[in-house]
Amino acid sequence: MSSSSSSSSSSEDGAGNGARRAGDFEGPALIRRRANNEIWPGPFVEDLAVRVAIDASRSHGRLEAARALVRNVFQVCSTWQAASRSDPLWHRLTTVVWGRTHRTQANWHGEYIYRHRTAQNFHNGRPSHETLHFDRSNVDNPDGLMCRCLTLSDTHLACGFADGTVRLFDLDPLLHVGTFYPHHRDRFGRFSRAVAGIVIADPRLIFATMDGDIYVAVIDGQPHARRAHMGNVVDDGSLVDFTGCGRWWVGLYAGVPGRAFHIWDGNTEELVYVNATLTDPEAVMGWHTLTELTETIGRVRVTSQESAVACTGLRYMVLDLRNPELPLHDEESRRGLIVTSLDTNSEAFITVDRRGRATVRQADTLEELCRFNTEQRNVMGCMNSGYALLCTAGVIRVWWIEQLQGEHLYNLNENVGDVNAMVADDRYVAAAGSDTSIHLWNFRAQ
Repeated sequence: MSSSSSSSSSSEDGAGNGARRAGDFEGPALIRRRANNEIWPGPFVEDLAVRVAIDASRSHGRLEAARALVRNVFQVCSTWQAASRSDPLWHRLTTVVWGRTHRTQANWHGEYIYRHRTAQNFHNGRPSHETLHFDRSNVDNPDGLMCRCLTLSDTHLACGFADGTVRLFDLDPLLHVGTFYPHHRDRFGRFSRAVAGIVIADPRLIFATMDGDIYVAVIDGQPHARRAHMGNVVDDGSLVDFTGCGRWWVGLYAGVPGRAFHIWDGNTEELVYVNATLTDPEAVMGWHTLTELTETIGRVRVTSQESAVACTGLRYMVLDLRNPELPLHDEESRRGLIVTSLDTNSEAFITVDRRGRATVRQADTLEELCRFNTEQRNVMGCMNSGYALLCTAGVIRVWWIEQLQGEHLYNLNENVGDVNAMVADDRYVAAAGSDTSIHLWNFRAQ
């Protein structure tokens, strides 16, 4: 594994000091040492610290926030240094820098340090690697070993297979802890029961099959999931992708014109929206996905801003899930898009065109945040808050996307062969190979 060539990684995590270096973030102009030792109130200092962290993150990446806080706030005077002991401040800082609203460590200062050091590991390419294992003796159909989709939460990895089975793994320790099955019904083709997508909304696990059925299971509950919605292939076509969050479930269909998007209220499980023509040109291919392995014809992902981003090889759309009747954006791609490259993080999305040019855009405004040339025309991709991971010919390349010009940092050591699915968050990366192996990389701070 090659090391990062970027200089943005910082050894400062908010818990120590260090000498100022050339190019360090200087903080906003209003920070000045008070000649008369005037004492500024704690709430003002905390607000200022949050502003410094936000400005440093946006200018130089999230790893620079800690150094900017130490240099420009906590070292100004003893009164300002006292603010560094405020756990409510670290709660705010962890939220604005790392997007975390609940903690896994003993306090919020510890949570910030943990997230910072994990991001350092991600930036510098220091993961551990494992291959997932589960009992294969009771799998009669070879499709039962073909993983089609992956979903991560803080505590679990869910894997959806071509026979409709979902296998759930606990991430710490890494163990297979549950298997969930769809109901038996008439098949419309070999892959009509294949898992199209999975949503983890603890304690629930929601998954959908390509015939349009949606199931709800309890993570620690029975293996046979409850069917929340029965699909209608004749009226809707094939469910080519399914995603969501606790509040919304989103399905992308192909096969019947004008019914590309289906949106459900995740709380009431009621269908609230059906419309859009995004997949109309792929209608015929949509039917083929039920009976044979085809290229991916559409993908949909959600952001934490209650928006959905979907694409085909010709177009991409952004919907406000609270008001989907009026799409936020509907754009054609002149160069064409690689569908398997689409992914989102909390507020942005990435696409790669057929010339290998990757672009990261803000979902709500389409502001271009980052671009780079992958020099590849057949990629499977995913992203997290600061990095894009793109796999070609079994090699997963990691790109830093917190600057306008993306930077290739390193390749993961393990060659995974042809990949069916990938997923990433700020700690883990998972990939399902066509050889039935499932790989997991863990960047956790030790």
